[in-house]
Amino acid sequence: HSNDAVERLLRYITAAGRPMEQFDQAKQRLSALKKDPGNEAKLKIYALFKQATQGPCNTPKPGMLDFVNKAKWDSWKSLGSLSQEDARQQYCDLVGSLAAAEGGSAQAAAQPAGSGSAYETLLVSTEDDITTIKMNRPTKYNAITTEMYSEIIRALEQAAKDQSVLTVFTGAGDYYCSGNDLTNFTRIPEGGIQQMARDGGELLRKYIKAYIDFPKPLVAVVNGPAVGVSVTVLGLFDLVYATERATFHTPFSLLGQSPEGCSSYTFPKMMGVAKASEVLLFNQKLTAAQACQQGLVTEVFPDSSFQAEVWTRLKAYAKLPPNSLALSKQLIRSVERQKLHEVNDAEVERLVERWLSDECMNAVMGFFQSKAKL
Repeated sequence: HSNDAVERLLRYITAAGRPMEQFDQAKQRLSALKKDPGNEAKLKIYALFKQATQGPCNTPKPGMLDFVNKAKWDSWKSLGSLSQEDARQQYCDLVGSLAAAEGGSAQAAAQPAGSGSAYETLLVSTEDDITTIKMNRPTKYNAITTEMYSEIIRALEQAAKDQSVLTVFTGAGDYYCSGNDLTNFTRIPEGGIQQMARDGGELLRKYIKAYIDFPKPLVAVVNGPAVGVSVTVLGLFDLVYATERATFHTPFSLLGQSPEGCSSYTFPKMMGVAKASEVLLFNQKLTAAQACQQGLVTEVFPDSSFQAEVWTRLKAYAKLPPNSLALSKQLIRSVERQKLHEVNDAEVERLVERWLSDECMNAVMGFFQSKAKL
């Protein structure tokens, strides 16, 4: 009797062995992919893997602010009662198609996941070993919406892993960036204003973290006026080139807010406390020449030759040995990295508290009313 059972088990193992073998091969093919398949594909792969190995989703739902795990959980949950066998098959098919796209048609290989068209608010391109992230809302002076925050995080994650040597930030049109799009404050989610402040804080923390942890040289090509968060993060860049037309303005106290982007630490360190306070507390707008004097900007160029001079230089820099550049940057930054993460956390905590204050609400309302009168 027990022999029967053993025989049945052996038959089952032999029959089941083939798909399992394919499944193991698919796992190896996945780790051999050279390009990042993008977040959507990665979530699908994760979900199918869980379903194939553990069956339907059986873990408690993560909290709202645990964005990454919540996205993974949602993806797994969406597979419902799909059988483990079907999940294995779909996993193998999906990995197969990703591998084929890489090795197969040149067209698919030339368009890395998440490049160009995958972004609504950015133009992202890689040329001459330089990845350029261009903020692309020129009619809104490249003000940063919540969507743009998320897209910049994604573009930085992508650039960290691609083949480029340098990553460059710049703006489309006449402005570099006009800071936070204040309409971010007018979209109140279901959880009310508290929820909005918490979500905004979490997004900002993740945004600044992407700069702190970025492993390659990061260059800002400031093509015009820069405001708010686009100025404060400059302390986390390795080179900042500005046209003489650029200005640098952080009007936090005007809006009842407080500094972010680690500027409460990087600015006093760069400029000294007396000058940093003028900029961060008293809304002092700096010209490009002043910003260069204060150590915020590396070099200022005449507007007429700005693009030509800067790009000639950057193309030459991009020919330097990439590992040497990345590792040297990491050495320079590693001393401070832990400190910067702590500063980011503290600044975000303070800002969330500010956003919920009457003082800030009144200042933002005042801003909208004064704009309405113009």
